[in-house]
Amino acid sequence: MFQGLRTGLISLALIALAATHVSAQQTYQTPPQALARFVDAPQTPAASLSPERDMLLLMHRPVLSSIERLAEPELRLAGLRINPANSGPSRADTYDGLTLVTLSGESTTVTGLPVAPRIRDALWSPDGRHVAFLLDRPERVELYVVPAATGEARRLLDAAVNDVASGTPFRWVDGRTLIALTVPDGRGAMPRRPSAPAGPVIQDHPGGEAPARTYQDLLEDPYDEAVFAHFMTSQLTRVPLDGAATAVGEPSLFVEADPSPDGQYLLVRRIHEPFSYLVPYYRFPESIEVWDEEGDVIRIAALPLAEDVPTAFGSVRTGAREVEWRGDTDATLVWAEALDGGDAHAQVDARDALMMLAAPFDGQATEIVRLPLRFSGVGWTEDGRALVRENWWSTRIRRAYVIDPRRPGPAPAPIIDVSTEDRYGNPGFPLTRRTDGGHEVLLSLDGGKSVLMSGEGASPEGNRPFLRSLDLSSGAVAELFRSEAPYYEAPLAVIDDDGPTVLTRRESVESPPNFFLRSLASGSATVLTDLPHPHPDLALQREPLLYERDDGVQLSATLYLPPGYDPSRDGPLPALVWAYPREFKSADAAGQRSDSPHRFTRVSHWGAIPYVTQGYAVIDNASMPVVGEGDAEPNDTFREQLVANARAVIEEGVRRGVVDPDRVGIGGHSYGAFMTGNLLAHSDLFRAGIARSGAYNRTLTPFGFQREERLFWEAPEIYFYMSPFMHAEKVNEPILLIHGQADNNSGTFPIQSERFYHALKGLGATARLVMLPHESHGYRGRESILHMLWETNRWLELHVKNAAPREGQVTEDPPVS
Repeated sequence: MFQGLRTGLISLALIALAATHVSAQQTYQTPPQALARFVDAPQTPAASLSPERDMLLLMHRPVLSSIERLAEPELRLAGLRINPANSGPSRADTYDGLTLVTLSGESTTVTGLPVAPRIRDALWSPDGRHVAFLLDRPERVELYVVPAATGEARRLLDAAVNDVASGTPFRWVDGRTLIALTVPDGRGAMPRRPSAPAGPVIQDHPGGEAPARTYQDLLEDPYDEAVFAHFMTSQLTRVPLDGAATAVGEPSLFVEADPSPDGQYLLVRRIHEPFSYLVPYYRFPESIEVWDEEGDVIRIAALPLAEDVPTAFGSVRTGAREVEWRGDTDATLVWAEALDGGDAHAQVDARDALMMLAAPFDGQATEIVRLPLRFSGVGWTEDGRALVRENWWSTRIRRAYVIDPRRPGPAPAPIIDVSTEDRYGNPGFPLTRRTDGGHEVLLSLDGGKSVLMSGEGASPEGNRPFLRSLDLSSGAVAELFRSEAPYYEAPLAVIDDDGPTVLTRRESVESPPNFFLRSLASGSATVLTDLPHPHPDLALQREPLLYERDDGVQLSATLYLPPGYDPSRDGPLPALVWAYPREFKSADAAGQRSDSPHRFTRVSHWGAIPYVTQGYAVIDNASMPVVGEGDAEPNDTFREQLVANARAVIEEGVRRGVVDPDRVGIGGHSYGAFMTGNLLAHSDLFRAGIARSGAYNRTLTPFGFQREERLFWEAPEIYFYMSPFMHAEKVNEPILLIHGQADNNSGTFPIQSERFYHALKGLGATARLVMLPHESHGYRGRESILHMLWETNRWLELHVKNAAPREGQVTEDPPVS
């Protein structure tokens, strides 16, 4: 009775306090110039190598968008975000320029583009003579093409491209022809919402388990369904380089159309009703079809609505999935099918079967192999074999098998068998090359006997990217290249087989990333690009931190100090720790390094490093492992391990004489914000926190979250124990909550920050809530980013740098059984 009375009184108090709340400043603010400068710093362009491996396409990244662009019309339907004005995505990453660079270093700027273009999805033709790309206009999305020889771009298609579904809405059929999804002729205006509803919105379930995770942007009513169908409907269009386009088949709700390597068929995916209000579009009923050149359907696989996929990690929908063309043959389909009903909790000997069916697609599919774990991908060698990958989340296993589809049978001994947690033992992933048909095959220097593998090369000395050859018969590995100090150099592609010569991306602490040609025979490296230093006058001090927490788990971080700072002269500094928790089943794996002391120090506006310019010691990417070995789950002791990690990093900074332990702030984004709320609630190690776009009440994600598989009803005590909202009365340090009002990330609904703020305010805590208009989970508007920097800097100045000395002992929560 008294508990219920107390809860009621708290609720009334929250309502009363909320009623007297006075709005804070409602205009965008600008931070000091030392912080603002990082917002417009040039970024390293993306690069794409031509199929002939003789030219590099550089795609230049623009500065941040204005808030006006983010405020453009947006529809949020079935997990998609659509710009209704141009039938394209509302929040796509774009480029503002293209440059063609030959391997001799000669560059050509692509012309024929409008001022401040929005370029997306650049794709080489199979013969390497052209690049096709999309250009976002305010009223339509257009398909452009540029000859590599001239660099003069032109619009290829009169019709507008329909690009509302995720994925690329065009593909090359051959070197002279593309297939594209276009807006149908005479589509008409978007449906208007009725002035009054025809009836209630009803969802009916006949029984049986059908859990679903917390998706956002779902359909809500029949009007949403009509608008979704309106924008999803496309016309398949064949587009030759002369622009004489022809329609293929009838308009439908297409997801994608992928030409076969020989160009004779199309692999078509399209969705249909009934739509769902519980899951995104990619789990709607789907037809997977093969079409011939005239649009006639040759074979159909029908997938039902997938609302009942189990929430256990590793669960999948039943039926054909991950359907794709074999890259090494003319027209053969390969796909996976679940043998366990798609349920990761089912106890079975084999999880998936890999199936294959060749043209003319009139027979029965062949089962190539049965896999003990969940299929995760396949690559094809030049001699017709397959490197089939599988993994399993709960046991952290990753395996690969060499399969000959001409001799189907049980899975052989794996050629790769590693733990996904073991960064030091990661063998890398296979490199590929484009075929004449525009598809990928595994890259080999000996006709398919071995394949080339590349990886980050994690090691006790830090990441050292590598290039290795993996023998597909013996499993023997030969290292062809590994990055050496003082550089961080990552192999991207093999240019020729003689030597060989490798395209790399190389950087050092003081030199920004640039592209190089490296001869593995001679060891010589020739620079291809001369990309500018984004902040040449800024000389930050940086050093890796290697330390351990009190139970012996090894930890790491990167320490940044202001230019010219001398601890013996200047004394300890106020500090900001920035981190993101990660779960492990092995303490040894949790202690492995995942950084590099030789990477270029790019000061991004997104992280914590800019605040070095304001006189802070910044400890970035501080290890926050949460370990659960044996039968224990990591989250069983989540809070205690977070506190132990935090204590260890502060003590390391104090030991070095650079951190004032009484003036330390903690911050993070997403799960890092969740971490921040927990650390402020369950320790007194920090003076203040910055929590961006987090989730604080785990009961709002009852079917699991992050790497927690247990449902709320299976482990309510864990959901309560881990939720900062449930312990808001213990938050006795100031906390700044920032959240995008249009957050689309699963679980981090904007209401998470709003409700946490209301609880903190009602309980008397010092808190500030900043809701950024039009921003999603990652913020993109220039005004938003500048304001985020201003808010964070102000919070640190008020509550960390200039905080009054604390009295008494630092205390922490006792361990929870």
